Amino acid sequence: MFEINDTYIMKKTSLLLALFPLLAAAQSPSVAIKDYFKKVISAPAGTLAPAPDVTLQTAQISADKAWTLWQESFTEASCYTKQAISADSQGAYEIPENLEPNARMPYYYGTKGEQPAEGYPFFLYLHGSGPKANEWATGLKLANYFKDGPSAYLVPQIPNEGEYYRWWQRGKQYVWQHVLRSALLDKNINPLRLYFFGISEGGYGSQRLASFYADYLAGAGPMAGGEPLQNAPAENLMHTAFSLRTGELDRAFYRDILTRRTGAALDTLAAHFPGYYRHWIHLPEGRGHSIDYAPTTPWLAGHVRNAAPQVFRWENFEMDGWKRNAFYNLKVVEEVADSAGNRTFYTYETRKNEIYITADHVAYEITIRDPGMGIPLSQVKHYSPSAHGKLRIFLDERLFNPKRAVTVFVNGKQVFKGKLQPSAAALAESIATFADPCRRFSYAVDAEW
Repeated sequence: MFEINDTYIMKKTSLLLALFPLLAAAQSPSVAIKDYFKKVISAPAGTLAPAPDVTLQTAQISADKAWTLWQESFTEASCYTKQAISADSQGAYEIPENLEPNARMPYYYGTKGEQPAEGYPFFLYLHGSGPKANEWATGLKLANYFKDGPSAYLVPQIPNEGEYYRWWQRGKQYVWQHVLRSALLDKNINPLRLYFFGISEGGYGSQRLASFYADYLAGAGPMAGGEPLQNAPAENLMHTAFSLRTGELDRAFYRDILTRRTGAALDTLAAHFPGYYRHWIHLPEGRGHSIDYAPTTPWLAGHVRNAAPQVFRWENFEMDGWKRNAFYNLKVVEEVADSAGNRTFYTYETRKNEIYITADHVAYEITIRDPGMGIPLSQVKHYSPSAHGKLRIFLDERLFNPKRAVTVFVNGKQVFKGKLQPSAAALAESIATFADPCRRFSYAVDAEW
């Protein structure tokens, strides 16, 4: 006979309660991952996915199973391929009041042509700044007219005119996050063939969005636009086919000059990085703000996204106060601005099992500025090394050999060396961060400097 006292019971109960999360995760990582996905999806707009519970660090799950759990987390994801595009195929996004007041974004959606075996290419068209009802109707006509089929289309209408007539503002960014997520959840859309393009105000918007969301896009095609380069850093387009077509006589707001500036920047980058920075900068002779819009989408459709490149460059810039803080296989855990609050510019390269990253602050010196409207027409960038920061690097067999140790260097200094183990935590976090079936990474390593 032996006696069990209350103290003994309390100690054992406390131990079991402490171990319960570990046991639960070990027994059912699917439950923990699904709970994590729910938290991510319900987080405030513009919030980057947090790291999962530590209990998933040692759990295992297949990439296909984890993606299925992500898909099952959405009961009302938009589907853009249910029917042919027409005036009858409509939907709408409600934008949170704190991002833009009284904002509802209706859209036309649908397909044209027979679905390819690998899924439809997907085009997002952004209209110009005329009366929004007329512009939206014209967008539907253009979607049916352009010779880019078979394809799927989304043709949104700007929610509000006046000061909110900008496609890059945070209220619209909220929608683009949902659009990208829905397109990538749609089994009928090819996740490697997403394209953004637009005309006039939609040209400005699609140029900014091209640089901001470059890691999602196979290509982008602004027309009759031209942004200052600090609004749409060309460096981010290393793997995104980019077309910018503006009439040579389209001189309002310096559209012709800024188009040439973008072309010169991309020419320089393409010469320095042969095989990258595919671009077509075209200023049709004798044309003003109106050009032939038809050539853009067929050119874009000839390009496919590289979702896990061995090398890329990324300027982490703000649009209307929001940053991406994640790009290709990098996620910013901590980014410390310099005393002037300048952006951070990263370069990334994988050589076998060695990863080389540079992190620099970038300051813009405006050398030519329009004296009336204040539009920056020319600038010089100045770089200085980042003194401190932390990145999470997601990896899979496309980027390294998991049977060997991996070494990470930041700004020339080794910050990590060791073998990595696959984990459900890395897989769940990468899916929650990118919402991309082509970026389901089972390995992760932090680089801090």
